[in-house]
Amino acid sequence: MSVAGERGLRIGLLSPLREREFALLWAGMAVSLVGDGIYFVAVAWQAYSLSNTPAALSAVGVAWTLPTVLFLVVGGAITDRFERRRVLLAASLAEAVAIGTIGVLAVTGQLQLWMLLALVAVYGAGEAFFNPAFDAIVPTLIAEEQFTAASALEHFSRPLAIQLLGPALGGLLVAAAGVGAAFLVDAGTFIVSIWMLLMMRAAPVAPVAAASLRSAIGDVSTGLRFVLANPWLWATLAAASLSLLAFFGPVQVLLPYLVKNELHRGGATFGAIRAAGGIGAVLVALAVAQAGLPRRCITWMFAAWAAESLLLVGYGIASGAWMFALISLAAGGLGALGGVVWGTLMKALVPNRMLGRVSSFDWLVSIGLIPVSFAITGPVAAALGPRTTLVCAGALGGAAMIAFLAVPGVREPEARLGAAASPLRT
Repeated sequence: MSVAGERGLRIGLLSPLREREFALLWAGMAVSLVGDGIYFVAVAWQAYSLSNTPAALSAVGVAWTLPTVLFLVVGGAITDRFERRRVLLAASLAEAVAIGTIGVLAVTGQLQLWMLLALVAVYGAGEAFFNPAFDAIVPTLIAEEQFTAASALEHFSRPLAIQLLGPALGGLLVAAAGVGAAFLVDAGTFIVSIWMLLMMRAAPVAPVAAASLRSAIGDVSTGLRFVLANPWLWATLAAASLSLLAFFGPVQVLLPYLVKNELHRGGATFGAIRAAGGIGAVLVALAVAQAGLPRRCITWMFAAWAAESLLLVGYGIASGAWMFALISLAAGGLGALGGVVWGTLMKALVPNRMLGRVSSFDWLVSIGLIPVSFAITGPVAAALGPRTTLVCAGALGGAAMIAFLAVPGVREPEARLGAAASPLRT
């Protein structure tokens, strides 16, 4: 590698923030992500306050994630046809209204389980439009040599906010002011995000034909053909889908259940355990931002995500809060490593004109089975017990990631990126 190439890699975590539009987008996202971390604590405690069974939080999880899955393809197509900043604004407004309404109903003592289910469904639908639009707008705001730094910055900010600051703040809010106050603070973070988006300049939109059902179907088909033509894309998405089927429901439903009912701890302890995962993710994101991606980046990505899934076995046998925190620390770091690799590959190897659609397929396939994961976690835990369910889920999720690494062509970008100067090389 040339000296110039190495300098291009070591551009620093904060270098993309020199671009005004990206800095505004990032600031709004960072504040909103703190709210997401509050949400994860608040929604778990609210669900268990209304009905202290894993089935209650499973139902909330289904209501929240199913609309995301159903609307993702639509969100991706809209993202590639309209100005992405406006898509982000509309989605953020819908999410703010939904979360704010939950907060008001909880504070006034009127919230019932069916209301919570309906409002988290609106929140989930908003995510279906926000996520593809965010993924697609970032590469238009920065130079190509900053893609790795931008991915590392996102995976620094996301766990710092969602797993560290947000859960810690959420736990304190729940303990000190009640779960309704936590939801209201979460809604306030969306208002800050909307303000930042309004300060951004409108981004130009590539001219497209007038929207019609036929053209929309054609847009989706083009994106799908691109995904299927690239094994590194479809194999990773398939592996992530199966791994998250085993992983997401158990960790989101059973971890707070064990903290509340076996460790006999409150929301502050649960927030601290999630915060430990944020510390691990932040440290790894910082390391990757300085060192660049590993040469065998896809191999490392699959290995990291497999190990993260296997750590569910640790939750199944751990007996103290400090053990849960250590497992969360390791899992957060492994998840961040895989996430930085994946985010960089998506920005560098997918043409921006179809990045919204490909991103929507990414979200759709990788989280498509999450509602199923939530739905089956309650019954399976009732039959096998929470800890046995966690052990089995960890083994299945890890096996799924390892198996798809053997798909022919899945590691092809490693050879391609290793043969030429690239912002991905180390």
